[in-house]
Amino acid sequence: QVQLVESGGGLVQAGGSLRLSCAASGRTFSMYRMSWFRQAPGKEREFVATITWSVGSTYYADSVKGRFTISRDNANNTVYLQMKSLQAEDAGVYYCAAGGRSIATYAYWGQGTQVTVSS
Repeated sequence: QVQLVESGGGLVQAGGSLRLSCAASGRTFSMYRMSWFRQAPGKEREFVATITWSVGSTYYADSVKGRFTISRDNANNTVYLQMKSLQAEDAGVYYCAAGGRSIATYAYWGQGTQVTVSS
């Protein structure tokens, strides 16, 4: 089992920045990648960014490319999502997920952290 705990969400003005953290514990050696997803009210959960645990390869959704940066701290089993130039459409609950080689399948999910963007 892998446990994931997100933190860092909050209220930010449009144009502002936030950094989310996701701390992993348990059988972290089984993780190949960690990703961030988000879900706005009334919408489906959508992919935001992913990073491979060992090499650090990253991939972003087009909607956040150039504004968000995913990174990891292997020593502390933590993944970060630095978010800049936040817009109203970035608001929602952000979840981190841990999984294997497939970018589409995740075995473990965190409980989510709320991001609210005010105009």
